[in-house]
Amino acid sequence: MQQWNLGSNFCWCHQRAKKLQEHQKVSLSSSSSIVSLQKGLQEHKEKKKNCTKNKLQTRRARREMSMNADLGKPRELTGLQQRRALYQPELPPCLEGKAIRVEFGDSTTTIDPTCANMVVQEFPNTFGQPLVHFLKPNKMDAQANDEHPPIRVGVVFSGRQSPGGHNVIWGIYDAMKTQNLQSVLLGFIGGTEGLFANQTLEITDDVLSAYRNQGGFDFLGRTVDQIHTTEQVNAAMSTCCDLDLDGLVIIGGVTSNSDAAQLAETFANHNCKTKVVGVPVSLNGDLKNQFVETTVGFDTVCKVNSQLISNVCLDAISAGKYYHFVRVMGWKASHVALECALQSQPNMVILGEEVAFSKLTLKEIISKICDGVQARAAQEKYHGVLLISEGLIESIPEMFALIQEINILHSNKVPENNIPSQLSPWATALYNYLPPFIRRELLLHQDSDNSAQLSQIDTEQLLAHLVEAEMNKRMKEGKYIGRKFSSVCHFFGYQARGSLPSNFDCDYAYVLGHICMHILAAGLNGYMAFATNLKEPTNKWRCAAVPLTAMMSVKRHSRSPGAVPTGKPVIHPSPVDLQGKAYALLREKASSFLLDDFYRTPGGIQFDGSGTNVKPITLTVEDQDYLGDIELLQDYLEKVRNIVKPGCSREILKAAISSMSSVKDVLKSLVNWQHGINHSVKS
Repeated sequence: MQQWNLGSNFCWCHQRAKKLQEHQKVSLSSSSSIVSLQKGLQEHKEKKKNCTKNKLQTRRARREMSMNADLGKPRELTGLQQRRALYQPELPPCLEGKAIRVEFGDSTTTIDPTCANMVVQEFPNTFGQPLVHFLKPNKMDAQANDEHPPIRVGVVFSGRQSPGGHNVIWGIYDAMKTQNLQSVLLGFIGGTEGLFANQTLEITDDVLSAYRNQGGFDFLGRTVDQIHTTEQVNAAMSTCCDLDLDGLVIIGGVTSNSDAAQLAETFANHNCKTKVVGVPVSLNGDLKNQFVETTVGFDTVCKVNSQLISNVCLDAISAGKYYHFVRVMGWKASHVALECALQSQPNMVILGEEVAFSKLTLKEIISKICDGVQARAAQEKYHGVLLISEGLIESIPEMFALIQEINILHSNKVPENNIPSQLSPWATALYNYLPPFIRRELLLHQDSDNSAQLSQIDTEQLLAHLVEAEMNKRMKEGKYIGRKFSSVCHFFGYQARGSLPSNFDCDYAYVLGHICMHILAAGLNGYMAFATNLKEPTNKWRCAAVPLTAMMSVKRHSRSPGAVPTGKPVIHPSPVDLQGKAYALLREKASSFLLDDFYRTPGGIQFDGSGTNVKPITLTVEDQDYLGDIELLQDYLEKVRNIVKPGCSREILKAAISSMSSVKDVLKSLVNWQHGINHSVKS
């Protein structure tokens, strides 16, 4: 009822203003009329101001109601949930016990060395900090400390809900209580909005018991996924100071960890004692680099989606008359689509990175799909499954340009209904070519990060619509002889996000939670918890912390070789590596996927039995033990130092100098080559 009153008041104000303006045009000669008009306009402004104020109050009330909902309350668990809650995640030996050895390595740079100057200017307090290793102490190790004062830590969900997120909190809690029983862990209810509004819940054993190894983010909930504006940053800092927090843990993906880095820098600049730590939790798997092999939740989401896709595959071959177009999550990167394709083996897969690299137009993509349909029809197969990621539409050059135009108009506060009339001529032509349902979806208001709502754009339906039109055209022209093309469309965007996490995600999240605690205990600020060698059993994982700035870069918006980086340093989504082993494996099997129906059925997630320890294919086929490789390099350097000591022969010294000079030149050339590759991908 309140909403209706607000709306009617606003409409009345608008109509009143319109009438007053019309009246003003007619009777400007009368001074009394002018006074009356001015008074009326002032009343209009006051009413409009009150309407706006009431709307803001309504939104604030709704937000507080959502934050004060049933989040964090004890709940009844089903038999399966109870059984799942009993699972005890494994810890690597280096994290067991109270005494943990902290070893500081070399100072860090950025992923793209050419951006280092820009990053250090933006993050003078947190750039260049050392890589930190957490190791099992020796018996007489003086660096290992088993006496820890109590600390106060806050934790917030800032990204899309992802299976395993609750176990990060569990890991932090257990590590804190192991170090000192007097330590306090506070959860912010309602995500970042709860952080701004200082809405907290003290986390205890009783509160946590119903959320161990459970899916979703319903323990604390989440709202907007950003801490961008000065007002938001100041609100977060005020909350941390009011609560006397020693640490703040931000659980999320690419955007959330970029915000964590900015928050850490701001806190350091204002001498706020709260240290900020980020955790890589994202179902998209796009927070991936030399430090982060995969994100929490990616394994579970891919397993659940692969089961759904394999079910669709079996349905397709059973009926023998439909083509299923399946879209999965993956905003700026197609990691989920690649992993699900390797697990379920559908007939066709289109990755956004392939399209962007080859600069395929929408027409060319449709032509390729139709060629595949026609090739299968030649074998009397009139069914199939096509897999794409939600970010595919932005990878198509002309669609990307259209979306960019629309985003700019949104940013300029142009009403949705007026956007089509303000597009450029070529964009208007493309917009009018698209089906009406896609036009409507392209005009939807932007996400919280000012990008298009890709999850709401039915790209799979667009492709199915255009493929059907092209196949009908080919049939009419006699180029295709076979059954009429029929399609069924699916979007698996929300079905997996609340799933019970796999054992791998349970372990991984729990380990990262422990690492967060040790980062804060060491007094480190602006770091991310990570572990490497993940394809091996948990007891072989290496645990560490890396400065968030080490994962930052700056985009280049020009395609010219000498393009200057522009924009603000952030952590960017990592695309599928088209030179990597996982993608090579997909390409190797692509032809058999297309023509042979060798659909693979991975089944549901296994919590016990032979399939319990199966990990993502994209994780296991790559060689990603970054910390192990650094350790190997340090061993070689130490051996060289031992050989080339003062007193060694001149011949040995000259050989060492010559070899090291060659190594330096090779590495410099490799850095320049890699810079060129990264530049072309980001452009």
